[in-house]
Amino acid sequence: MSADDSAKVALVTGASKGVGRGIAYGLAGAGWDVAVNYHSDRAGAEETQAAIKGMGRRCAIVPGDVGTKAEVEAMFAAVLAEFGRLDCLVNNAGRQTWASLLELSEADWDKTIKTNLKGSFLCTQAAARILKDSGRGGSIINIGSGANKQPFMNLVDYCASKGGLEQLTRVSACELGQYGIRVNCVAPGAIEIERTKEESDDYSGTWSPLTPMGRIGYPRDIARSVVFLVSDEADFVTGQTLYVDGGLWTKTHWPYAT
Repeated sequence: MSADDSAKVALVTGASKGVGRGIAYGLAGAGWDVAVNYHSDRAGAEETQAAIKGMGRRCAIVPGDVGTKAEVEAMFAAVLAEFGRLDCLVNNAGRQTWASLLELSEADWDKTIKTNLKGSFLCTQAAARILKDSGRGGSIINIGSGANKQPFMNLVDYCASKGGLEQLTRVSACELGQYGIRVNCVAPGAIEIERTKEESDDYSGTWSPLTPMGRIGYPRDIARSVVFLVSDEADFVTGQTLYVDGGLWTKTHWPYAT
């Protein structure tokens, strides 16, 4: 456990696995103490926590549904009770539904918007109030996607939520800059995690040829970009979307989008 009471503290939502876990590891490796949020995967959150403690950093688990205001308020109260401060929020929790526009159910639309967009709004609002009151400013990172700008068939709920997330990033940056709070978005490309490996029998073989740099990405690629954006080295960067995709989303035509 860290003996440095002045260490900066980050809350990462959806950090029980995948990209969220990778971001939590990256921040811990850079000297941050980390609060790990999960909604349903307690065992995964405990694995993330154990690894972070193994790095010599403090780590607390804060359960909660990011799309429910009362649970969000409880999450942030728990972070302050455990660490006494907050310096960074990473809005990573997300979901999607594979269904066409004509077949997507209202319930699935609501679940995705609630988690991806409303959840990011509620957490951003709660974090910004804490960061403003601290007088130290801080950083908020939204985890987007190529769906921020690229339409994908059969992912209408996800695309709508990520497009909204990009605008939430920009508006938040404009309103919160006066308090020294920076808000940016990191948009991954084809990243191999537990969920995406289930989408294809050969995820790397499918996506590497489509990516100009010739490989898929991994959670560590996203983590490195987040660590940079929350650091003092990026203290004049706000309202931006950084595509961490090996060039995938710069292509003018992506064959799976239509």
